[in-house]
Amino acid sequence: MTDYDVVIIGGGAAGLTLSHRMGGVNERRGRPLRTALLEPPAGAHTPPPRTWCFWEPDAGPWDGLLTARWRDLSVVGHGGTEYRSPADPYVYKMLRSTDMAAHVRDHADEHLRSRESYVTGLVDGPEHATVHAIEPDGTEVSLTARWVFDSRPPPPPPGGRTRLLQHFLGWFVRLPQDTFDPGAAILMDLRPAQPRTGVAFGYVLPLSTREALVEYTEFGRTALTTPEYEKALTAYCAQAGLGEVEVTATEQGIIPMTDAPFPTRTGRRLFRIGTAGGATRPSTGYTFSGVARQTAAVADALAADRTPVPPVPHRSRHLVMDAIMLAALDRGRVEGADFFERLFAGNRLGDVLAFLDGASRLPKELRMGLTTPVAAMSRSALDHLWHALRTREGTARPDRGPTE
Repeated sequence: MTDYDVVIIGGGAAGLTLSHRMGGVNERRGRPLRTALLEPPAGAHTPPPRTWCFWEPDAGPWDGLLTARWRDLSVVGHGGTEYRSPADPYVYKMLRSTDMAAHVRDHADEHLRSRESYVTGLVDGPEHATVHAIEPDGTEVSLTARWVFDSRPPPPPPGGRTRLLQHFLGWFVRLPQDTFDPGAAILMDLRPAQPRTGVAFGYVLPLSTREALVEYTEFGRTALTTPEYEKALTAYCAQAGLGEVEVTATEQGIIPMTDAPFPTRTGRRLFRIGTAGGATRPSTGYTFSGVARQTAAVADALAADRTPVPPVPHRSRHLVMDAIMLAALDRGRVEGADFFERLFAGNRLGDVLAFLDGASRLPKELRMGLTTPVAAMSRSALDHLWHALRTREGTARPDRGPTE
């Protein structure tokens, strides 16, 4: 008999969401599944507290835990022009990782066990998988499970033509006087100085009339140093008219933006979820809504006692569009600030958000594409198609070797 039916590795958004769904899985099954959530003990391997931002219609499953929400969204162009349009049916939301983790643990059923264990290796097998780990006291343990879902950040996957990073530094700031509208957020501000390729932008997410999360973000090949982020963020605070700010906390991160495929199945009983399993949308770096769709599919499979292979939660055509856009940014075919300003200036905000979340239809997507730099994007699309055909031809005609 295995130690567990399901082992979930990592307590980020994907691991917590799947852990939370296991209670519903057990309600739908005749036999509950014994589940373990493995997280490393506090220390060098523990990620710092994070905020997750995402958009969805109101009355979402995490609404009771939200730090803030915004219905009034705007985008600011490189020259300072502000673009506002209805975001309905979407609301932009912020959720703190600490609040989500506490909620998942407080509402877990008796079949979910949280364990502090640093995972050192995984071994696949025909009947079960084995998880090798180290406990906080240094004891080495081996746990067996029918299914293992690994949400730890993987090494860069092979393949893919474009490998950009979304890298950022954010300050939680407090001002001495009322400045912010807690119901209105700047989703993308393109006024910062732009890199040679890629794009740079800031955003402002108010938490109260005097507090906000202010971030500086770049899409590019390499991250900046901390002093470089701080210089850029100081300059952006001045551009945004915030003056002197008191920094109460910081957050910093790097998110992969690549057209490389992320396999969701790595063995007979080993799977990847979250960013590790392709839940991050390549063109935006947003992961939370992809995680929701991916873990819902896994939960449905577990409830029905099917093999729970996590799906990549993005449509194939959207991944192709993302690959074309990323290549155009990376190779300098389009100027990033111009691309995004045209996109938000020429379309209703709710329609853009629907596309970025995979909920749009093809006719509207084609009309949206006409508001971007058409000639440059067409060249990037043709280049992508040519590369795909050459790759397929090379795969279909294996090398015969030298002729004798």
